[in-house]
Amino acid sequence: MMSSHELQPISSTERIKVIDIIRGFAIFGIFLVNMPAFNSPSVYLQPEDWWSSALDLATLTFIDLFAQANFYTLFSFLFGFGMVLFQERAVQKGYSYPSLVTRRLLILLFIGCIHAFLIWHGDILISYAIIGALYLVFHKTKPTSLLVVSLLLIFVPTFLFFGLLMLVYLVEPTSLIPTYSSHLVEETTKIYSSGSFIEITMQRIQDWYYVNNLGNGLFLVFALLPMFLLGAYIAKKKWFAQVESHLLVIRRLLYISLVIAIPMKLLPYYTEKNIATDYVQDAIGGPAMALVYATTIVLLTRKKLWQSIFSPFGYVGRLPLSNYLFQSVMCTLIFYHYGLGFYGKVSPFFGVILTVVIFIVQLGISKWWLSRYQFGPVEWFWRTLTYGRKQKMRLNR
Repeated sequence: MMSSHELQPISSTERIKVIDIIRGFAIFGIFLVNMPAFNSPSVYLQPEDWWSSALDLATLTFIDLFAQANFYTLFSFLFGFGMVLFQERAVQKGYSYPSLVTRRLLILLFIGCIHAFLIWHGDILISYAIIGALYLVFHKTKPTSLLVVSLLLIFVPTFLFFGLLMLVYLVEPTSLIPTYSSHLVEETTKIYSSGSFIEITMQRIQDWYYVNNLGNGLFLVFALLPMFLLGAYIAKKKWFAQVESHLLVIRRLLYISLVIAIPMKLLPYYTEKNIATDYVQDAIGGPAMALVYATTIVLLTRKKLWQSIFSPFGYVGRLPLSNYLFQSVMCTLIFYHYGLGFYGKVSPFFGVILTVVIFIVQLGISKWWLSRYQFGPVEWFWRTLTYGRKQKMRLNR
């Protein structure tokens, strides 16, 4: 067996550039969805009661249709895709993939805990580390089986749960109207806007558990695991690595996803907006729209014009962890009391403007960083501990 010194992270020449672009686009979309949670107690409130202007309501609708549930599922897809590439490199070098990837996931879990409990409660890294561990059950599964299991996990639980909700609706229609706590809204706003670091940390832990309790755990598995498996399926089939050889199937995937995404994303708007329709919108519409975005970018970037338009996203996509955590650090410093204290004072519309401005800064910083270094600082830490040796940071000149 080869020594651990011979197993290196994937180099820039080996990267699938379109995957970096999609990943950077996903980082932007996640940021767009996260911004209201950075600056307001969005998990506890009815948005229409907190913001009432036509511009803000239109902004929330835009986020709901084009971003909500679309991008964390897209990133889950990319995570599964990346795990297959990681597996191929480990096997090629003669290493035990399960032991190496377990170490990788444990380090990610550690980073996620630091993020969730000391920076921002809306962390997704803990979930990815846990779902990644579940994915290991399938790492030897044939591509067709991955596809079948993925589709079953997306559609079967969704329709079963939707059916149960509709039965409840027939008995008591008002039971599906979301309920919110004005007390929690007031308390959370007070703590984040004027509390001490310790008080904010305790509130952060409470908010994290509110979203990530055991009752929500099953829904989280059904939201993330099938996209992990779908990403792994497409990676094993080489669709995005060998685009020209798979143009027909990629186009078919785009059309099928689009036909599913449009009615599912619009469902709460042409029927009735309640817990059941919101759930289907996210559970089916979100993954479908994620695939629309991924396949559209893959097809468009075959043309030089679109390559030049999308290529800046690739800089961010090569430093995903660093950029994801940068957004949390920057926004908590802007909104929390131990920073500038603007919590509860930024509307959805201006939140989108702020998202775009910060992301443009990230594009510039990422491009500058990659002209000098191979990895982002957090990626370097993650890779160094994963491979058991200090990784070279600076580029050869």
